Amino acid sequence: MRVGKVIGNVWATKKDEGLEGFKLLVIDQINPRTKEHDKTIVAVDAVGAGPGEMVLIVGGSTARFAANQHAPTDATVVGIIDTLEIYEDE
Repeated sequence: MRVGKVIGNVWATKKDEGLEGFKLLVIDQINPRTKEHDKTIVAVDAVGAGPGEMVLIVGGSTARFAANQHAPTDATVVGIIDTLEIYEDE
């Protein structure tokens, strides 16, 4: 799983049938330890996330199963993060 922040939406009037009914989100992936931006991706939203929310993202075949077995996706939002704590080594 990866951590990211929702920074936008994607509207597509034409898309694969497997994506019908799904919201597409623009996600800024974040390194939770450094808070630095890793990369920006588009992900299928399976949980109803909104702008500015921190989210959990899965990739690969897990992303397809999390959304719908027939959804052609390699990234799916599967959770909305309420709190994120990083424990530093002392």
